[in-house]
Amino acid sequence: MACNRSRVEVKSLVAAGICWIVFPFLGHDLAAQTVAAPAPPATSAKPTPGEASGDKNQSDTKNAPSGSVKPSGSNKKEKAPAFTRVDLDGKGDPRALQTAVARYRISSGDYEGAIIDLIGAVHIGEKAYYEELNDRFKGYDVILYELVANPDDKPRKGRERRGINPVGSIQTGMKDSLKLAFQLEEIDYSPKNFVHADMSPEEFGEDMARRNDGLVSMFARIMGAGFATQGSKKNAEAQADMMAAMLSGDALKMRRAMAKQFDSMDNQMAGLADKEGKSTLLTERNAKAFEVMDRELKTGHRNIGVFYGAGHFPDMHARLLRDFNAESMGIEWLDAWDLRNGAIK
Repeated sequence: MACNRSRVEVKSLVAAGICWIVFPFLGHDLAAQTVAAPAPPATSAKPTPGEASGDKNQSDTKNAPSGSVKPSGSNKKEKAPAFTRVDLDGKGDPRALQTAVARYRISSGDYEGAIIDLIGAVHIGEKAYYEELNDRFKGYDVILYELVANPDDKPRKGRERRGINPVGSIQTGMKDSLKLAFQLEEIDYSPKNFVHADMSPEEFGEDMARRNDGLVSMFARIMGAGFATQGSKKNAEAQADMMAAMLSGDALKMRRAMAKQFDSMDNQMAGLADKEGKSTLLTERNAKAFEVMDRELKTGHRNIGVFYGAGHFPDMHARLLRDFNAESMGIEWLDAWDLRNGAIK
């Protein structure tokens, strides 16, 4: 009985941790923003999907470590790819937690030829990862960014966020435990090409009230999705690893154990949806982001990055294919967490 209770507590902590890593939704004083971005087309010297990019930046279409990228066509029922993964070295040991930069091309209609990059964000990561993102963002016409806040209230790079609120305490604890950095402290949101593409706090609160949603009910749905798979051997092993890592206090062990949890993130995030398949936190914020994207496309921008938590991307993938006649052009992978032996000095 005690063992089962411990497993529930571990699962609760992991689910909470993934939520706060993947979904920054309470404004930048309460939020912590999961990984990557490909090079914009033509305007940057960075490799584009399909070009050789070395060990760190890898491109593929089927989640293979490397390979040439070919358009997958405009199948509007095409299954969404994985947007996070644990990359292994030649010995099968974990090397890095990676997030995807997934490229899409609008193939017909008024916006034909426009490139949309879904740039996955883990909201706690390596400083070097955020430095690379800052460099890559310069080549886009527009970067649509995620943050429940007033549009003019941009986060300030370098501002260390400490607070006594529960969310801030979770974020600070995870950052310190994993020996990583906060996205909102490292990403430079000041450039003119950064455009807010998320709900305001008022819109967020109104939508939650309209669908009688709340943090407790959303968390309960995520937990339910997790419990549905807890009997699997893979899930049981992941829980055991997480418990051992937490008890050890070893930052690298905790990184590796938590990185494994991202393999089941799609199931966890699917659990956010209500009986109509919608949720304020995920689908309705995505709808808001796509309203802003449509507006930017109408102004003539044809090279757009969408910088959002990777958990939002299966739904965004479906929207791009269904509503924008887009075709997926491949994925580039960037390292968000270093998982190698000796990574933490």
